[in-house]
Amino acid sequence: MTAVAARPDRAVATINPVAKLATALLVAGVLVLTIDWVSATVALVLEVALFAFAGVSARTFWLRTLPIWIMAPLAGVTIALYGEASGATYFEWLFVHVTEGSVTLAVATVLRVLAIGLPAVVLFITIDPTDLADGLAQVAKLPSRFVLGALAGLRLVGLLISDWRSLELGRRARGVSDHGRVRRLPGQAFALLVIAIRRGSKLATAMEARGFGGTTPRSWARASHFGRPEVLLLIIGAAIAATAVAVSVATGHWNFIWARA
Repeated sequence: MTAVAARPDRAVATINPVAKLATALLVAGVLVLTIDWVSATVALVLEVALFAFAGVSARTFWLRTLPIWIMAPLAGVTIALYGEASGATYFEWLFVHVTEGSVTLAVATVLRVLAIGLPAVVLFITIDPTDLADGLAQVAKLPSRFVLGALAGLRLVGLLISDWRSLELGRRARGVSDHGRVRRLPGQAFALLVIAIRRGSKLATAMEARGFGGTTPRSWARASHFGRPEVLLLIIGAAIAATAVAVSVATGHWNFIWARA
C-alpha cells in the first residue's frame, strides 16, 4: 500500500502523519458529542476551505471520497425513515415514520458523516505507511514491536487482491469455477484465509530472526520530526472544533448526545 502522490508545494502533504491522525481524531471526537446540523455545517465549511492546501488533485479527492458521498445520504435516508419521531408527521406506513424531528436528525447525520469522514480521508490519503510507523514509534512512543508488526501486516494487505485473483485463475484452470460464483465464494475465501495465515506466520518468524522482536531500544533509518507545521495543524483542527461548538451553542442547536441517552 502506497500513499497518493501529493504536490510538494502544499504544506499539509509533508506534515508528520501523527499530527494528521491527531487532528482527524480531534475534530471527529468533538463532532460525535452532538447531533445537530449547525456544528457539522460550520466544521464542514471550514474544512472545505482548507482542502485546497492538502496537495491532493481534484480527481483523487473525488475518487477517494466517493464512498463517503454515497454512504452519507444513505445513512440520512435510514434516519429519516426510522429515526426518532417528533414534531409534525409527513409520512407514516408500517414501521416507516417520517416526521419533522426525524428529517432534522437525518440532515444532521448526513452533515456529520461528511464533516468527520472527508477530512479524515484527505489527511490520510497522502500518508505513507512507513512514515506513519516512524511517527508512531518515535513521536507517539508506541512500542516498536507493535508498530513494526502493524506496518508489516499493512504492507501485505495489497497481496490479498493478487492472491484472490490467483485463486480464481487456478480454480478456473481446474474447471471448478465456471459457474456458481456465489456458491464457491465461501470456499475461496477460506483458502485465502489459509494463505494469509501461512504468510503471516512466515513473516513473523522472519522478523523474529532479524531481531524485530527484541526488547532493547532500536534505531530508525529515518528520523520523524514534530515541529511547527505539525503544531499549526493541531491548532487549526482545535480551532475548527471550537468554532463549530461555539456557533452551535450560541445558536441554541447544541444537542449533547449523552443527554439524549
